Amino acid sequence: MKPRVLLVMTSLPIAALLLGALLVSALAQELPPSRSAATPRPPVRRNAAPGDTAPSFKVAVKLVNVFVSVVDGEGAPYSKLRKEDFRIFEDGVEQKLAIFERESALPLSIVMALDTSLSTRKDLALEIASARRFTHDILRPVDAISLYEFSTYVSQALPFTHDERSVDAALNHLRTGPATALYDAIYLGSQALQRRQGRKVIVLISDGGDTVSKTDYPEALRAAQVSEDIIYSIIMVPIEADAGRDVGGEHALIQLSQDTGGKYYYATSAAQLDDAFRQIGDELRTQYLLAYYPMNRTGPEFRRIRIELTTEARQSARRELSVRHRAGYYNSSKIQ
Repeated sequence: MKPRVLLVMTSLPIAALLLGALLVSALAQELPPSRSAATPRPPVRRNAAPGDTAPSFKVAVKLVNVFVSVVDGEGAPYSKLRKEDFRIFEDGVEQKLAIFERESALPLSIVMALDTSLSTRKDLALEIASARRFTHDILRPVDAISLYEFSTYVSQALPFTHDERSVDAALNHLRTGPATALYDAIYLGSQALQRRQGRKVIVLISDGGDTVSKTDYPEALRAAQVSEDIIYSIIMVPIEADAGRDVGGEHALIQLSQDTGGKYYYATSAAQLDDAFRQIGDELRTQYLLAYYPMNRTGPEFRRIRIELTTEARQSARRELSVRHRAGYYNSSKIQ
């Protein structure tokens, strides 16, 4: 037991010293500072030692997704290309591909917008029948379709769903009106698609006329480009030499389709409608996905995209190939 007693006794002076130091420190904190005290100096900066951890900063760079359709001279999709067969440019500067997929399995979100104005009323039954067949053929469990009708006003006849029976029921209850709000339909459809993930598609069935939209053509195009929609236009022309035909509206639909990487079709019969829907379905099943991180993190609000096939790829295909994709993208991520 003696070692323990001796240890306690020899520790008493040390404990007393520690207690005294604490009391002095406490009293010093309570006393007001001396007026003659020197002004505190700012902390001295020093270079980080090799073992120090410096703060890190991360810059978020947007991944740009581009869905690409490649077809041969007869319009048939061509799906045998590889990553090294493509070259992608942004504002003329070649980019490095980060992601490449063939026959993308990403979910499809489709807005089908049907013109129910008086100018297309006599063809509406044909449009509904073809749209129904297209829906039954294209939809997978991971996909969804929303139905819009537009005449004087734009209405969402059916929210996004993959239930074919719901689509059939909605198609059977479309309402007609005297005027056409085509650009409003594109704008509102793009707003709905912006909240969706995966591939986003608008299928428009119209004669191209617009008479009452609050949205103009540039606003409709911008909304589609910001949302990254692909627009397929089926232009209904019952009588090709009709004096009342809206050629300007047709050209607008053609340009909308080209600028978003889609395609346009003319239809004057049920057979042509079915063929247009079939081609759209075939193309959506065989699209390539190319994605890259932009090398230039600053620049104009709208950036132009160009995609080329290498000479070797064209020679290997032994056929004429054409490439379609969206014209570019906006840095801003919100529809104005």
